[in-house]
Amino acid sequence: MPEGAASQPPSSPTPLSQPSSTRETPAWLNGIYAGICLYFFLAAINVMGAGLKSIGPGVKNFLEQAHNPVVALMGGVLVTAVIQSSSFTTSLIITLVAAGQMDLETAIFAVMGANIGTSITNNFVSGFTMRIRDQFRRAYGAALMHGNVNLLTVAILFPLEWVTGSLHASGQGWLTQFSMWAAGLLGLSAGQKPNSPIKAITRPVVEAFDWVAGLFISSVQTQGTILAVMGVLLLFLMLVLMVKNLKGALLRRVEGLFSSVLFRNDLTAGIVGVISTIFVQSSSVTTSLMIPLAGAGAVKSKRVFPFMLGCNLGTTVTGLLAASANPAAAAVGVAICHVTFNVFGCAIWYPLRFIPIGLARWYAELAAMSKRYYFLYILVVFILIPGLGYLIVQFVP
Repeated sequence: MPEGAASQPPSSPTPLSQPSSTRETPAWLNGIYAGICLYFFLAAINVMGAGLKSIGPGVKNFLEQAHNPVVALMGGVLVTAVIQSSSFTTSLIITLVAAGQMDLETAIFAVMGANIGTSITNNFVSGFTMRIRDQFRRAYGAALMHGNVNLLTVAILFPLEWVTGSLHASGQGWLTQFSMWAAGLLGLSAGQKPNSPIKAITRPVVEAFDWVAGLFISSVQTQGTILAVMGVLLLFLMLVLMVKNLKGALLRRVEGLFSSVLFRNDLTAGIVGVISTIFVQSSSVTTSLMIPLAGAGAVKSKRVFPFMLGCNLGTTVTGLLAASANPAAAAVGVAICHVTFNVFGCAIWYPLRFIPIGLARWYAELAAMSKRYYFLYILVVFILIPGLGYLIVQFVP
């Protein structure tokens, strides 16, 4: 080497290009997996409901004893929290009113309670995302948006109905009077009670789990408890798998569909909520389906709120159909009251949406930092408060 030439380090061999250690699952295959998980997710909700409905006679007797506005409200919360279906509770209330076993004035308050109790299912579903903090914060915030609207609406309409009813000679508040007036203008023809297509599709899974639960157990209550537990386990497994398959390639495509079509603005998000809930006849199902989507980031939080409002409106159709099977004026009045309650809820809180949305995001952030806030909310709203109503029914004449 000539003097003064810079010494060059020995050249290192060029590394061979390594193939990617992991290959991304095709989006279409993720979609198939997610669809299968969705089916069993819906089946799990119905498996839980089938197990919990084994206490149906006790639920009916409990509602029949509710003759006080506060007790009726708490009874509606408790029954719906246990059954996990406001449509079931509302239809039961309408049937009791049509049979003369519950007066219209009390039924109105029970319907309000049913609107609160229906939000327990999506609260329950959001709890399965706790292991990932950001995902839980988004999912729980979406669940709280639904619950907050119903709680805040009850906080306004319940005392207003109670006070106006106590001041009126008939004992009927303004909501009851309006519902009876509207019932007089409508003529609903008698028909059959609605059948949910989701229940029909998932019935084979429910019947299979019911058969397994009854193999070695003869007690109806114990069998129902085991069936509910199996539903919880299936729900947890399907939720984890569904969220997993929503991520990656499928999520990128789904996000585009949601942002540009289904949830491009508040109006379309609300319409999707109404139509989907009318189709499945259960706001518990449709709001719960939103939880994994919101948790995975497929639907933005600002679109979750109008969707939840749409679900509240859509679930009133079941009550109207149930009233058509019991076309007494009082029964139709209960169904119209359910519609009126949710319409007023939308009219009040959509313009003031920063309140329920802000409360939901604040409390979801607290729960994401400390999980005890999640359990505290469920304990107070769905157990302690309605449990007080049960004690009043049992021990106060």
